[in-house]
Amino acid sequence: MAGAPAVLQAPKLAPVVSLSTSRRCPRNGLSRSTPRASRLVVSRGVRCEATKEDQQAKAPSTAPPPGSAQKNGAGSVAKNGASPAAASQKQQQKGPQYPDRPLTEVDLMALRGRGKGRPHHLEWPQQSGWIEIAWDQFKDSAEDIGRHLSRAVKELPTTKAIDKLVKGGGKDGQGLRLQSEKPVVLLLGAGWGAHSIMKVIDTDTYEVVCISPRNHFLFTPMLPSTAVGTVEFRSLLEPVRTANPFVNYFEAACDRIDLENKLAYCTSQNSYLDGRRPKFEVAYDILVVAVGEQPATFGTPGVEEHCFFMKEIPDSVGLRQRIQQQFELAALPGTTEEELEQVLHFVVVGGGPTGVEFAGTLSDFLRQDLRKKYPDLMKHVRVTLLNSAQTILNQFDSKMQQHALENFKRVGVDVRTGVRVTEVTKDTIVLKNGEQLPYGVCVWSAGNAPRPLVQQLAGQIPEQAEFQPGGRPSKLAVDPFLRVVGARDVIALGDCSLMVGDRLPATAQVAGQQGAYVAHMINRGYLPLMGGLDQPPPCKPVDAEALVTDNVGTMGSTLADDEEEGASLLYYKKPFQFLNLGILAYVGDDRALTEISLPFTKIKLSGQFAYLVWKSVYITKQVSFRNRVLILFDWLKAQVFGRDLSNF
Repeated sequence: MAGAPAVLQAPKLAPVVSLSTSRRCPRNGLSRSTPRASRLVVSRGVRCEATKEDQQAKAPSTAPPPGSAQKNGAGSVAKNGASPAAASQKQQQKGPQYPDRPLTEVDLMALRGRGKGRPHHLEWPQQSGWIEIAWDQFKDSAEDIGRHLSRAVKELPTTKAIDKLVKGGGKDGQGLRLQSEKPVVLLLGAGWGAHSIMKVIDTDTYEVVCISPRNHFLFTPMLPSTAVGTVEFRSLLEPVRTANPFVNYFEAACDRIDLENKLAYCTSQNSYLDGRRPKFEVAYDILVVAVGEQPATFGTPGVEEHCFFMKEIPDSVGLRQRIQQQFELAALPGTTEEELEQVLHFVVVGGGPTGVEFAGTLSDFLRQDLRKKYPDLMKHVRVTLLNSAQTILNQFDSKMQQHALENFKRVGVDVRTGVRVTEVTKDTIVLKNGEQLPYGVCVWSAGNAPRPLVQQLAGQIPEQAEFQPGGRPSKLAVDPFLRVVGARDVIALGDCSLMVGDRLPATAQVAGQQGAYVAHMINRGYLPLMGGLDQPPPCKPVDAEALVTDNVGTMGSTLADDEEEGASLLYYKKPFQFLNLGILAYVGDDRALTEISLPFTKIKLSGQFAYLVWKSVYITKQVSFRNRVLILFDWLKAQVFGRDLSNF
């Protein structure tokens, strides 16, 4: 940067990772010889001291308006000219605001740019139209093609992820800690959002680390089909190491996050023979939380012990075995009529897409395959769908909901709405009105609940409290750039996030688009910085002369001059915007509901033609050519030979 930048003096500390190289970074214009903590605007707990001139440079050039408070990377600015002591006392009452974090070069430039007319004082951009959003995503996809092609011809890394773990972590110094010479982007999760990032992110510039107890991506919308054998389990999976072999993957669970020192503490999902599970730490520069949610039981007694969920492959495997076991049990000699009625009663709790699609696929399995093998038992078979709301599939309009109800009635699925389950025992479902339903298999798909890590993160950030429903930490509130409100360099997406001011549906479609958005923002060198509606957008320092040659001022960016230093900050003025392509739901007997969103209208279909659209969309949305081929063969096998009834 031109001019005389502030000199930050830091005490010598043993580095956690290798923080510097001799190469110049083409993304943000900063030399790679700069410590990584400064280059990515975070110091891992290293406190810096500055001169008086530097301290003056840290303050905003323009005072905040009366009655308002502005935040910067170092914490909160006092309101209405309050004294620093009073502001400090008030800050302690509110909770930790990271007042000791050192200000870096980008911080100083952003603070000087807080005057009137600066880019982040402009109003948020208006929501773009459907066509404009689709065109932006098309350009991003075209940009990704070149990266995928170069990755395909590139040699695989010779250094394994395990080789980058060195001793030195933990309180006793005997734990393992990741070391890297590149900025570390840490992904938590392997679902739709994280998988989308792995497919797109630039692994040449960033060290990408994925932490997840599940070593594969799962195409969850088709999970009900695997529970009855229409599609095989592995046809819906793509291993993380296959999705992007240049991503460092560890099969582990993240126990907690140290936001101040930017450390993730993890425990291996696997153990040694003596039961010991290795623990390690990952120091990150940018954290992406995409852990999703877990099935919600709403505190109903007996659900976790006696019900099957529809969230992961083990759930589907166990359910498939249990269905077959119930028919084999009922076929044994000496089974009474009462036992037959109980054993062959299949109950689905939840009238959302997952519960409806499983009820539809189960009815197909019963009518098309099991009827041929167990004809004497079919008169005892019942399928019941319970929902606490007054209808099912609330995402669709009333006419489409009626189509689903009529189809279920035709195929023999008993739909009961306005009922609430209060308890589940090993053989009985108790309803709120006191009615008891004997059952053989119960599938619970009544909603989602936050994971403990998300609750922990939301609870330790004071700014998150006002956005939590019911006052209890449940989701990570994010701003329009998907940055976690009140946290630095932390991004959240998918089901575990809640966008402030724009409640998005908890669907795979949203998470996938959010993941691609975050990857493109990081690839262009933008730093998330502090999240919040009153914070500057993501930015990066650039050379004004480089704008002419490098074409870095495109894709929704806004340039702001740093008058004192002669350098510039490039702000990312392209918040996330969801492109709604429509919703689908299978309702059984080769019939479905589809609602396709177009620029000026919505196309609503139901019946067999909608089922063809449903199959076409799901086959094209698979994440690889391998998955498409496998699913097509699975469908063909089920059509010609029937579903497999083997139980093992």
